[in-house]
Amino acid sequence: MTTPDIHLYTASTMNGWKPVIFLEEAEIEYELTYIDFGKKEQKSDWYMKLNPNGRIPTIVDRSNNDFAVFESGAILWYLAEKYNKFLPAGEKARSEALQWMMFQMSGIGPMMGQAMFFQRIAAPKGIEDQYAIDRYVAESRRLLEVLDRQLEGKEYLLGKEFTIVDMAMYPWARSYPWAKVSIDGLENLQTWFDRIDARPKTQKALTIPKPFPAFFGKGEIASSESENASRFDA
Repeated sequence: MTTPDIHLYTASTMNGWKPVIFLEEAEIEYELTYIDFGKKEQKSDWYMKLNPNGRIPTIVDRSNNDFAVFESGAILWYLAEKYNKFLPAGEKARSEALQWMMFQMSGIGPMMGQAMFFQRIAAPKGIEDQYAIDRYVAESRRLLEVLDRQLEGKEYLLGKEFTIVDMAMYPWARSYPWAKVSIDGLENLQTWFDRIDARPKTQKALTIPKPFPAFFGKGEIASSESENASRFDA
């Protein structure tokens, strides 16, 4: 049996699902190692040799002298270039893709992540900072409005084609119920959600290594909050 080129180290988080979505959509064989936050595996010596930041995900490309790539956006870009998939051609189009990738990594991810933290982790522990909650929820809503405007007249964020920009943005934006951010009136965004919700390979990816449906407004909330809180420093 041939060993896959790509060895993925990940867990079920918004960032952790990004490379899984790519690999499933591209139908690329890969080996997966689940990183157990409960055991602090992301802080282990062997893992931090691959990812000095001690976070997930990380990939190792065996076909490229065991080259390790960390940071979810960088992983998506690496895979897109390696397999020539889900990345637009042309200097301007690639610059646009990179701009929206940066928007996700500097805006959507951090702001929604903080909205989730202060509501789903800090508040249940009795540390309720309403100023912080209001600030991050409002900023998350503003950023989702930016996405809604970008999606006007488009099937996907860059146009008609599904790209790594959609892969990067979707797990975070789609988790608006977990962040308690309203998407009322954002019809273009909702249509985009519906379109990607209907992609079987992306939806399969969201079950690997295991599903966490509460992030997307499904499933039981209380136990999910408890489980998520136990890994908050991951």
